[in-house]
Amino acid sequence: MSDLHDLFGPIDIYWFDQLLRGRLQPGMRLLDAGCGSGRNLVYPLRQGYDVTVVDSDPARIADVRALAERLGQPLPAERLVVGRVAALPFPDGAFDVIVCCAVLHFAEDAQAFDQMARELGRVLAGGGLLFTRLASSIGIEDRIEPAGGGRYVLPDGTTRYLVDEARLVALTSALGLELADPLKTTVVQGLRAMTTWCARRP
Repeated sequence: MSDLHDLFGPIDIYWFDQLLRGRLQPGMRLLDAGCGSGRNLVYPLRQGYDVTVVDSDPARIADVRALAERLGQPLPAERLVVGRVAALPFPDGAFDVIVCCAVLHFAEDAQAFDQMARELGRVLAGGGLLFTRLASSIGIEDRIEPAGGGRYVLPDGTTRYLVDEARLVALTSALGLELADPLKTTVVQGLRAMTTWCARRP
């Protein structure tokens, strides 16, 4: 068990599924948008993949810098970016794979959400994969309370910007993407719902 943790770290299980299916390969340019402390980067860093991270919190970028150094794969400064997902400082089509976990549902309103999604789509290369996990209303529609601007109070007491299936399907098309997998939602004992939105640029 410790060997698995050493190899993959505290990885999101749905991102792990993408690795198992061979959707991340050496040589691909990977962006973790809203990387936090790098929980999904242990395996890519161990394998020496072309990793870039962005997060609005300098402390989290420092965490990833330390993680990469600890794994013997230090990242150059230009790949450790303090910035916002809504204004990514990268050229169009810069990345082959983008990971964005538990970030989009912190949008303040629909405009902010759409801006983040547009930026993720903009920097995704042709043939590239966008992997996101975000809170949704799917399966808990009768348990949430509107808080304005597309945000809702969830049964677990948190307030999140929520999407539904129709919104994600329409957004996929608007960004010029196609679903790489069907939308998959996990409902956690009626308290919250987390949806995996995995799309590809043709």
